[in-house]
Amino acid sequence: MIRSMSDVNIKQGLKTVLQQIEASCSKRSAEFSDLKPRLVAVSKVKPVELIIEAYEEGQRHFGENYVQELQEKSMHRLILEKCPDIKWHFIGHLQANKINKVLSVPNLYIIETVHSRKLASQLNKNWPNFGPSDSKLKIMVQVNTSGEKEKSGISVSEVTEITDYVLKECHNLRFEGLMTIGEYGYDYSKGPNPDFLCLIKCRDEVCKKLSLDWKKVELSMGMSNDFDRAIEMGSTNVRVGQMIFGERQYKN
Repeated sequence: MIRSMSDVNIKQGLKTVLQQIEASCSKRSAEFSDLKPRLVAVSKVKPVELIIEAYEEGQRHFGENYVQELQEKSMHRLILEKCPDIKWHFIGHLQANKINKVLSVPNLYIIETVHSRKLASQLNKNWPNFGPSDSKLKIMVQVNTSGEKEKSGISVSEVTEITDYVLKECHNLRFEGLMTIGEYGYDYSKGPNPDFLCLIKCRDEVCKKLSLDWKKVELSMGMSNDFDRAIEMGSTNVRVGQMIFGERQYKN
């Protein structure tokens, strides 16, 4: 096994996060009892060696924010050799001119950040050039629940319209659910996170208007600082990085 040059304890980090997920699941209402949350280990700016360590501890879903980094890691010789069942989530802002780079990623599992009708249309058009025949590309619609200008995502008022468009017009895409980043550092002494409440409301509205089963519409919400609370509120997909891989150190 390749050891990292870091003192990060991947095994312990994963164990801690998974224990917290189990504890949070036990606090949820009975209606969520058969919805087990998925842990996405966010590996951005982390070396391939740490991804392999996490994989060898049983982690399969990994999230990347940057197209170039996702491409390089997914096609790395050691990842291809040692992580055959890895499942990549693209969780960053996707620009139209980089669509084909993301679609060419080996073991691409889902794009969580579809933020416009135009992007959905282009993914739908291009996917047959990359995916297995008759396969559908899993996507989530990203919602800007906090209304912050610097965040990507559609407005709350557009959620039903764009979901309907994906379901009816994008036959190469498979709508999996809704995703939000939300306000960072929310003070939980004020009560439940309004961004999570907002995404739940969006999901309920979409299901009501489009006659969908709410249990089949995922909610991707919650990160390292609040994934436990997100799970208690019904999140089915949490994105955790620092608790597993340690603090991120960015290049200047």
